[in-house]
Amino acid sequence: MEENNKEINIIRKFKTYKVFDVILGFCLLFIIIHYLFSAPVGTKDVILHINSSDSLSKISSDLKHANVIHYPYIFKNIVFILNSDKKVKSGDYLFKKNSTVWNVSMQIVKGIHGVNPIKFTFKEGITNEQIAIQLSDKLAIFRKDAFLNDPRAKQGYLFPDTYFFFTFTTVDEVLEAMTSNYNDKILKISDDIKSSGKSINNIVTMASIIEKEAKGKNDSYIISGILWKRIKLGMPLQVDASLVTYKESGLPEKPISNPGLISIDSAIHPVSSPYLFYLHDKNGIVHYADNFTNHKKNISKYLK
Repeated sequence: MEENNKEINIIRKFKTYKVFDVILGFCLLFIIIHYLFSAPVGTKDVILHINSSDSLSKISSDLKHANVIHYPYIFKNIVFILNSDKKVKSGDYLFKKNSTVWNVSMQIVKGIHGVNPIKFTFKEGITNEQIAIQLSDKLAIFRKDAFLNDPRAKQGYLFPDTYFFFTFTTVDEVLEAMTSNYNDKILKISDDIKSSGKSINNIVTMASIIEKEAKGKNDSYIISGILWKRIKLGMPLQVDASLVTYKESGLPEKPISNPGLISIDSAIHPVSSPYLFYLHDKNGIVHYADNFTNHKKNISKYLK
């Protein structure tokens, strides 16, 4: 009987130790997992910019360097599992201090930036110089000279529109957004461009002039017809928008601004009319004339 009691006590002690070991194991596992997934010591709010071309490895390395996460491989695995299309939205991200790697990963996967982008509205007829000035005033690392000297920054081919850029958006990302928008818009009218018999450069250059000369949709098509007619007759364009056209016939070598769709469409589809001259009165209303004599009469009537 006494031996049985001893055996029972031994079994009880063994079970106690086993339970203790299991509890200790769970505690250690919890501590390890908590350490691996928790934020590094001494974290603070961090704004990190992610480029559209950044790989997941680069992003994880940048997060580690910025003391946002402990271990890049844990972050990469979480994002890889959760992000089915494997694409990360570019832009600025605000990572709050003490964010776990899970929260950071979810923020990246869902594209939760935590900061608001800046709205830029570039009106039709804006020049590259004007675009660069607006961007350099509000974007922290935007370099005006780098933008203007980039071969992709071809005036006339940066589509005027409303864009949303983050504070740390790069020149490369700005150009990618604006040229991509232009390509999308032009693709939709590519058949019209081909059937017009005119080169894309001539169309965009003419559109850039029309953008400055016309005051409305209806006027743009008639003015387009007048300007193409002048070129056909070998006359100088003589438009105020480009002074070089006063002495030389034909179009300038390149666009003088970035035109919108209406002006581009007007350059493709000019409206034929008996007119060869036009002017804008003090209220912006266009008055047409079929010859220089009548044009002079309009000048006397509407501009003096």
